[in-house]
Amino acid sequence: MIEAKQPDFDAIVIGSGMSGGWAAKELCERGLKVLVLERGKDIQHGMDYLGEHAGDWKLPYQGKKPRAEYEEEYAIQQACYAMGEGTRHVFNNDKENPYHYDAKHPFEWLRADAVGGRSLLWGRQVYRWSDVDFQANSRDGYGIPWPIGYEDVASWYTHVEKHIGVSGEALGLPELPDSEFLPPMELFALEKTIKGRLAKKASDVKYTIGRVAVLTQEHKGRAACHYCGPCHKGCSTGSYFSSQSSTLPAARATGNLTLLPNSVVERLEFDPVTGHISEVHVINSRNMERKHFSARLFFLCASTVGSTQIMLNSRSETFPDGLANSSGTLGTHLMDHVYGVGRAGIYLDNMNSYYHGNRPTGGYIPRFRNLPWNKEHNDYLRGFNYQTQCMRTDWRLTMNSKGFGADLKNSLRKPGYWVWATAGFGECLPRASNRMYLHHSKVDRFGIPQVGFEFNWHQNEHALVKAMNSEADRLHKAAGAIFTLSLGDEAAPPGRAIHEMGTARMGDDPTNSVLNSRNQAHDVANLFVTDGSCMTSASCVNPSLTYMALTARAVDYAVTLLTEGQL
Repeated sequence: MIEAKQPDFDAIVIGSGMSGGWAAKELCERGLKVLVLERGKDIQHGMDYLGEHAGDWKLPYQGKKPRAEYEEEYAIQQACYAMGEGTRHVFNNDKENPYHYDAKHPFEWLRADAVGGRSLLWGRQVYRWSDVDFQANSRDGYGIPWPIGYEDVASWYTHVEKHIGVSGEALGLPELPDSEFLPPMELFALEKTIKGRLAKKASDVKYTIGRVAVLTQEHKGRAACHYCGPCHKGCSTGSYFSSQSSTLPAARATGNLTLLPNSVVERLEFDPVTGHISEVHVINSRNMERKHFSARLFFLCASTVGSTQIMLNSRSETFPDGLANSSGTLGTHLMDHVYGVGRAGIYLDNMNSYYHGNRPTGGYIPRFRNLPWNKEHNDYLRGFNYQTQCMRTDWRLTMNSKGFGADLKNSLRKPGYWVWATAGFGECLPRASNRMYLHHSKVDRFGIPQVGFEFNWHQNEHALVKAMNSEADRLHKAAGAIFTLSLGDEAAPPGRAIHEMGTARMGDDPTNSVLNSRNQAHDVANLFVTDGSCMTSASCVNPSLTYMALTARAVDYAVTLLTEGQL
């Protein structure tokens, strides 16, 4: 009798970012031997945050972007707010790792290239989805129904929040369920004034401090935030949640974790006899050495586009159009938030007040249009929220003022007027025509087909843009702005919001979805996909907390199947 070969690991996780870190932590803590494969370079927490506490004057080019170099090597990534001389080592090099798109209809794929992924760079906004979001497709008929609802994931939101630490204010809103909160950060003086005015003159909206994965008190060995900022340059105290500060250390502490950076996954090998994935094929990005690793479980957490790229490239006789793609929907229904519009208002209130340091969150106005219990007749489906920023202007806006000598210098030392900006985030409808694909005639430096995109904003998204701007005008008028400035009259290119979702959606019907209600592939029982690619709709709410909760939930289910001998 030939004894079956034992797998190299119990589980393999592809990706080390938001969902990959959570998969690693949960699997390791359940006693499994886990391999994490990360295509990016190794980044050491607290040691490789090159921009942390570094003023622009201490960085090359005074922190600015050398135009010619960035245009050549970071043509796409430079659009990200977090990109600069203190962080570019974390970003993807577009020249080395290109992708394909129609220049008339661009899709901006903003991606990290380091252990921890975009959890090192994210805006840290964390909000629970509600049944307003999970039932949206069923209500208006766009897309397919979600196979889960809020109650299915509520306890997993709690599980995640208790680990990462979420500061915020409880509001008791059904459309934005409360989290397990640490104490909220304080609103600035002007924000308090605006909150009071909105309560009187625009009572249909609520204004609160942004709910954020940044600590306001010591939590699980991580220090409270000391408002140094900006956060995307690095947080060696671990005050803001990242894979590097939280989930990967927890996984490593079990002794069950093996992490391999510089590991580009080429494809997953499907065994038609067992109906399972047997191994993963990996290319070392530094020396081009090829290896393969086997496991009993596989978790794809390589990002929305990255995970689907791997699945599409994992073709076989059983799956000629991509792994687990019997439905033919893999790569379709790509979504991102409608972003880049809103208003900034100028205010002369609270001129004797200022603020301390760099508060790592702004304000938040939850969705208030097209809620199921409101009787509205708008010319658009779904809705939007506003994420706000508030600040005092400084000498840079008055440096051309009239004056001379000491009087001019003294005037430049005084803070200027207040600015309150309301940036809209709208929900994109799921459409089959918005998709990613593999460009088989163009391969990257590893011989893997490049990703291509076909994506357009449609009538509903354009209507949302108009609504977000008109409502912002109304809110600034109610709040007492002396005048307003436009943040944009057209949506930013898709991808710019960095909330890309879909392409391997969840659903109950294997003929029109890739994953079941537990993030398990309908066609391949030992494959779980828990990053943004699993999403069936986009909501207007930031998705990262939902990714993490779905990941922890999927791990619990997968380990149960494994323990019971069903995998």
